[in-house]
Amino acid sequence: MPSRPSLPLRGRSAAGDDPLERTDAWFLANGLSYFVPEKRAQAHAALSPRRTVPRLVLVALLAAGVGGLLTWATGQVSAAPAVVLSLVIGAVVVYALTVLHARPIVTWALARTVAGLRSLLPLATRALPLLLVFVTFLFINAEVWQLSAALETGALWLVVLLFAVLAVAFLAVRLPEEVDKVDDEVDDAFLVRACAGTPLESECARLLADPDADPASYATVSGFERANLVLFMVVIQAAQVLLMAGGVFVFFLLFGALTMGVDVQSAWTGIDKGDITTLPYLVQVSLPLGKVSLFLAAFSLLYLAVATVTDDTYREQFFGRVVRELERAVGVRAVYLALRDQRS
Repeated sequence: MPSRPSLPLRGRSAAGDDPLERTDAWFLANGLSYFVPEKRAQAHAALSPRRTVPRLVLVALLAAGVGGLLTWATGQVSAAPAVVLSLVIGAVVVYALTVLHARPIVTWALARTVAGLRSLLPLATRALPLLLVFVTFLFINAEVWQLSAALETGALWLVVLLFAVLAVAFLAVRLPEEVDKVDDEVDDAFLVRACAGTPLESECARLLADPDADPASYATVSGFERANLVLFMVVIQAAQVLLMAGGVFVFFLLFGALTMGVDVQSAWTGIDKGDITTLPYLVQVSLPLGKVSLFLAAFSLLYLAVATVTDDTYREQFFGRVVRELERAVGVRAVYLALRDQRS
């Protein structure tokens, strides 16, 4: 994948003159930790049932205990499953970031997301207007306010988690298709373009000139390395979609504060006006308004995740920059594996 000019130099100084060692450092610096055989082996060992099952059971027991205490303290039955699910998801994420060496992947993907924030604005102007027109009709619907207000805090959080998990699951199922498209297009010109400016640039030219070597035959990406690229794309897509969904949440808070008085909120939710909790000096920004805004933002999150992958217009803008990253990763990996095999 493309990197800042200093990254290959830092990898060279840390790993010596061997191109394979310098490429290992380049992989780690560019969010490709599973492309390094040692990191891949450690992650594979960390996924063994002997190591994962006891930890998962311990987290589930602790989460169940915390959820039970919260249910007793708040009187909300839905608090227990909401806390259990949140803590289990959090534990899985922490385990992946630390033990499974996914931190470089996530860090690099988030860095690329921040670097591409300028390109997010044109996409938002395409995706959000139509969505806001549709969702605004739900926002000014009394039934949606009644539904959101009737949900306990734990139940509402479960709904948000449901939409978020469905969005991530959809991305995880559809995005591997992009990896398959890239590794099917590998040829000599592809490899030269991908390895330009990397520690394997000279080795790529040498291998392509060798009639006995065929780096393109190593292009198919599978296993942990494929998961590395998919995770990279999922994090980028999820981060961009989450930012746009956050914009939807803020929009409805502002729109509701301007248009939905406490009297209207009381009539639509069935809650007495005196029982509606509001912010100091912002009497129209209430708990029911926050609930309905969060509910619609979570729904928008799922919609945007689906639209950015299935709609051709959105896909072109979303994947234009990401595909270039994938091409570099696949090309460098193919030359890297060919060089390793040649030495062995």
